[in-house]
Amino acid sequence: CRSLTQERRPRHPQTAPRGKKGTMAAAPPAVDAVKATNVVWHDGEVTREDRAKLLGGQKGCTLWLTGLSGAGKSTISVELEKKLLLQHGVLCYRLDGDNIRHGLNKNLGFSDDDRKENIRRIGEVSKLMCDINLVCMTAFISPFRDDRKIARDVHEKDSIPFYEIHVHCPLSVAESRDPKGLYKKARDGSIKNFTGISSPYEEPESPELKIDTSEVSVSGAADIIISFLQDKGCIPKKD
Repeated sequence: CRSLTQERRPRHPQTAPRGKKGTMAAAPPAVDAVKATNVVWHDGEVTREDRAKLLGGQKGCTLWLTGLSGAGKSTISVELEKKLLLQHGVLCYRLDGDNIRHGLNKNLGFSDDDRKENIRRIGEVSKLMCDINLVCMTAFISPFRDDRKIARDVHEKDSIPFYEIHVHCPLSVAESRDPKGLYKKARDGSIKNFTGISSPYEEPESPELKIDTSEVSVSGAADIIISFLQDKGCIPKKD
């Protein structure tokens, strides 16, 4: 595991959705629940390798950035996307935790069950992007190891590279970067289920990379990840 650093805007945590009269809204289906019946997978005749030929040999993979709110995940992913596309000619896409909750996952809150379903959906979406050989970077707190493992397993069963990147910084540093006062609200109890304060964050035990954003710049972090991708053969090395 290597090491890296810098800041990012905090997320917009919310309490879990509630139904009428303050009751908790129904939780999403369990991760292993299958409701669809009479469905059969229909294989195509274009392979992942066929698509790769159109993209200069780049190989699809997911970069799963996980860490506390304020650690730097979104800021690093924005810089990384820009450098990959504009400097290296690599087709890529960024999935951001807050952005996804404006659309695909807008019906999910921040309860443990909703967080699990949030990560399950993103694992599936990022896998599809990898199947067309995009480099997909995800910036999600994704606080629970079991949930991150589900995302990894979805990729690995289809032989798609999945690289967990722990964007780390001390909690005190994350709180000091809090321009919207979300940590303060979490401390006084006005925001519930806030990771690191009233909800746990389970650090990765064996991430492919570890980025310490109290020590490394945003640009430096992006460069380290790009070198990592080149070493893994996911993107071509620059002449």
